[in-house]
Order: sequence, then structure tokens, then C-alpha cells
Amino acid sequence: MADWYSWAFFHRDDARARFRTAGDRPEARAHVALLEGVVDGRAADPPEQPGEADEADTDGGGLADLWERTAPALPEGLCDRFTADLRGVIADALREADQRGRTPNPVEHLQDRRAGGGGLFCADLAEYAAGAALGAAAQGRAVRVLREAFADAVHLRNDLFSYRLDAADGRRDNAVQVYGGFLGCPTQEAAELVNDLLTSRMVQFEDTAVGELAEGVAAAGGLPGEAAAAAALAKALQDWQAGGHEWHAATARYTGDPSPRPPASAGGPTGLGTSSARVPALNLDFSPGLRRRARRHGHEIYPETGHLPLPDIPIHYPLRMSPHLDAAREHSLEWVRSMGMLDEVPGVGAVVWSEEKFTGYDLALCAAAIHADSSLEKLEVSTDWLCWGTYGDDYYPLVYGARRDVAAGRLSHERLGAFMPLDLGLVPEPLDPMERGLEELWRRSAAPLPMAAREAFRTSVREMTASWVWELDNQAANRVPDPVDYLEMRRRTFGSDMTMGLARMEGAGDVPPEVFVTRTVRELETSAQDVACILNDLFSYQKEIEREGELHNMVLVVENFLGTDRITARDAVADLLRVRLDQFDRLDREGLPALFEDMGLDNRAQDALRRYADLMKDWMSGILHWHREVVRYRKQDLASEPAPRRAAMDLAARAATRIPSGPPVPGAMR
Repeated sequence: MADWYSWAFFHRDDARARFRTAGDRPEARAHVALLEGVVDGRAADPPEQPGEADEADTDGGGLADLWERTAPALPEGLCDRFTADLRGVIADALREADQRGRTPNPVEHLQDRRAGGGGLFCADLAEYAAGAALGAAAQGRAVRVLREAFADAVHLRNDLFSYRLDAADGRRDNAVQVYGGFLGCPTQEAAELVNDLLTSRMVQFEDTAVGELAEGVAAAGGLPGEAAAAAALAKALQDWQAGGHEWHAATARYTGDPSPRPPASAGGPTGLGTSSARVPALNLDFSPGLRRRARRHGHEIYPETGHLPLPDIPIHYPLRMSPHLDAAREHSLEWVRSMGMLDEVPGVGAVVWSEEKFTGYDLALCAAAIHADSSLEKLEVSTDWLCWGTYGDDYYPLVYGARRDVAAGRLSHERLGAFMPLDLGLVPEPLDPMERGLEELWRRSAAPLPMAAREAFRTSVREMTASWVWELDNQAANRVPDPVDYLEMRRRTFGSDMTMGLARMEGAGDVPPEVFVTRTVRELETSAQDVACILNDLFSYQKEIEREGELHNMVLVVENFLGTDRITARDAVADLLRVRLDQFDRLDREGLPALFEDMGLDNRAQDALRRYADLMKDWMSGILHWHREVVRYRKQDLASEPAPRRAAMDLAARAATRIPSGPPVPGAMR
């Protein structure tokens, strides 16, 4: 372990010293290729410049020695994760060269630090050292969130300690600088905000370890013994956090004092967020941690928010529209009618959608704008997926959320998986419109796909339905989500990965699969997803918070985190949309050409990736147009809805007396 940490710090310091500008990018790319060759087991070309030999031998030689000593002992699942996370640490040298002198936006900073800063790499080492290897359970939400919350806390703590050194070195990617620049606040206030975010991520870590881990391991298909391994991992990560805190407080790397210092436990503040207690010139109050936990559970549902005035939304891509729009509208109405989506939900005494409401939502308009070049057949499939996903997004809160029946919602999610057989074989008898619609859509969509694409698309649908259960769980606990957890789960609740999967099938078939896991493409996708998700939250604020008693809206999450009013929160959310859109444009303009060169993509693959980026532009402009045109979010249409608190109480009372816990059984449905 000590040798791995020594190598990682040497690699980081060496890269920062050598690759300080964009002009150093060719050298950085060659160095990254040399180190990746060690991990991949292929011989690397010798350095072109004689002066590089010593650094290359030191960095690459150290990695080769460690890799030879470690890789054979890693279980298969952990070896795959460790290799991917190690490659992220190696490739961070390229980000250093690309980003030098530019302040990233908050989401970009978080994702870059998580991918290349070493936090996940350290989680892998902790798992290895503790002998807590996980198999399939590592792919589930609980372990993923545990690892990512750990990594974020590691990086935020480090940024608080290293702020003065980073600023003196001319760096602009320290969290204190990132959040201070984004919110326009002075250094001290920005440091306190970073400390608050560190606390929030540690609270998320604790909540996941205590409340989600055991059940999450089982839900992810964990084998017997993996629950104990997951608990051992959680303990190992807690030990790492404590040890990392002590080391930051004592090492001359950040204190500037070469003499030994007493450990943090010898005196002074301890606990969540206290890593920054010894940062020179930053004075932080560490008491908000407990208040923050209470604030997350203290939101009063159905507040009278009033209409939220919309900010400027600077999506500048031209709107395009399919010539098959009218035909898709006609088809979608017939499809939802045949699936039973316009009927009363058995046992609930209410309908999710009336025909008038569905017609006003005009989901075919959204599909026609985001798939302007599709054939009528493909546009019908895309429209039906939008109908099914939007219906599910409304169905789960109505059927399960009204009575806080998380267990029934989770059972529904598990049953839905059975209606997407990879071999297109037999499925259970559908019991409700959700199951009936998914069965029909899956067979239409999956049949033409190769197995790998079929598996990826199935995963995206499963993650979307699982995210609806996550919303139910937060609603039952009256828990406003942590801002990072919310943003990442919002991409799933919105169905972003599912619709991106449809776009990949449409326009990116000639792109090698390994391209999609690069930082450039992943950031291109997530920045577009965040633009669409934030856009939806701005439009739907009154509908969700005042009329539906929702907790899952970015404006509300920022209100809660910052302890501010809705207008200030709206402005911060609108700024986040703007900077994510700016990031998408920069990656489209500069990142893709660099990626083409880095990966040696031929013209066919380059054209396909360009088409994929253009489809994302259509996706953003089409979603904005749809929000502006339909009745789902307009102030005048919301005013005609029944009083929300009374309607919700009546519905919950009817649901409690008329519907059993869990999805309807086959006999009851017949």
C-alpha cells in the first residue's frame, strides 16, 4: 500500500511539473501511452527526447514493479475496477495539459477529480487491503455511491488543505477556487461551502453504509458472503478517511512545517468536515454538520411556492422537426390507449393520464424534435419509449408514493426486469400498463440489436426504474437529496441514459466501443444530460414542489443545501445550466478533434461521432421546445388542478383502503 501511494504522488507531482500548458499535450500523450502500455502488458516505445528517459524510467518502472506484484492477487471483479481507475489516474496528465489556466465548472471539477484524482483508486486499494472483494454487488447503486461519496470526500478534503499551495502554483482547479468563482463569493465563504459539501458527502456515505448497503448488495445479485464483504469495505473506507485526515493534518506537504505534528485526535475539532481545521488562513465553523442532516429531513411538503419566473435558457442550436410528427401523434395515442395507460389504475381509484391530459403532453412533438431524421417506424418507437418513461415517472408517485409503499415500488421494479429478456424469450403475464407497455416495446426495440447493445440498453432502462424507487425512498423519509447524489440520479430518473442509448443506435454505430468510455465522450454526454435535466427542473418547479409535494428538483435541492430562497437558488441552477452548456460546446469544438488524434480514429468513426454530438444538440433544443409548447408545466394549466394537499390526502386514503401492499396479483387483475 505504501508503495502504491508513493508512486501515485510521484506520478501526480511529476505530471504537474512537466505538463503545465496545452503545448505540452503531445509529450503528455506519449507519457500516458507509455504507462498504459505497462498496465496493458505491451511494450512501450522509448522516449523520443533523451531528457525524458529518467522520468519515464522512474514513473513507468515503479508502475511496472507494482503492477507485477499486485495484479496477480486481485480477484477478477476488483482487477477490472482497479485497472479502470488506475488508467484514470494515469490519464489525468492529459487533463492537466488541457485545463491548465482554466477554472472548471463545479460538476466538471467533481467528475474530473473522481476519475483522475485517485479517490476511486484509493477505494480499490482499501478493498484489496481489507480482503473485501465484491463481485456483482459492486455494480449496484449502494456500493457505487459508497465508493463515490468516499472519493468525493477525499478530494474535497485535499483541496481544503492544499488551497494555498495550489493558488501559489497558479492552479485554478482547486474546489475553493471553483466554487468561489462559480458563486462569486470570497475565499473564506467558498472554503466554508466546500466544507459543507464535504460534510454532505460524508453524511451520504454514512446513510448509504447504514441504510442501503445490505439490501443493495442483495438487490444487485450479490452472492452469499458479499454483504459481509461490503460491510468490511465500508469499515476500510472509514479507516481510510480517518487516516487521510490525520496525515493531511501532520504532513509537511500541506502544513509547510517539516517537524512532526501531533495527530488530529490529540486536540482540536474532529469529526465530519474537520479536515480543514488546520488549513492556514481558512477559519471554518464545523458545527453545521448536524444541522445539515436535520435540514435534509425538515422540508415541509406542498409549500405555496407560486410561479417560478424562468431565467434565460441559452440553448442556441437550431430546432429541427420530423416530417412524420402528425403520424407519430396519431400512433402514440392509439398505443397508450391499447396499453391501458388511459384507464383507471386498479385499486387506486384514479387515472394517471386522461386522454385530454395525454394529448396536451404531446410527447410525439418531443420525439419528432430530438429524432428529426428518423424513419416513421423508428420515430414511433422513440415516441412510445418517451410515453412509457413519462407514464412511469407519473405512475410511481401516484400508485406507490401516495401511501409511501417503497417495498411495493421495489417489487414493481424487479418485475419489470423480467419483461426485458435478452434472448427475447418467455415473460410473465403483464399485470399493469407499465409491464404491458415494456413487454411490447422491448420486443420491438431489442430484436434488431446485437447482444452487447441489447444488454447496454436493458441496463439503462433498469437504472431508470431503479431511480424511481430511490425517489420513493427519499419521499418516505422526507429526505431532500444530497446535491451530488441528486444530480447523478437525476440523469437516471429523467431517462437520459435510455434516450442517449436510442441516439447511439441511431447515429453512432461506426464508433469503436472504447471511445464511449473516454473522458471526452462521457463529459459530452453528461453535460448534455445535465442541461436537459436542469431545464426540466426549472420549468417544473411549481408543478413538482407546490402541486405534487416532490422533493426531487434541482432548485429545491440547492435551496436546501445553501439555506437560501428559491430565486437565489434558481439563479445558481440557471448558471449551472449555462456552464454545462458552455462545456458541451467546448468539448464539441476542441475535445473531439483532440480525441480523434489521441485514438487515431478513421474518417468513418469521426463522422459517426460528429453525428452523435449533433444528435445531442437536437436532443437539447428539442426538449427545450417541447417544454415551451406543452401544457404540462404552464402556470395557467397548473391553476386548474385541484388543491394539491387535499387531493393527495384523499388519494392516499383511498389507496390505503383499496389496494394491497405490492403490485396487483394475477387473480385480482383478472
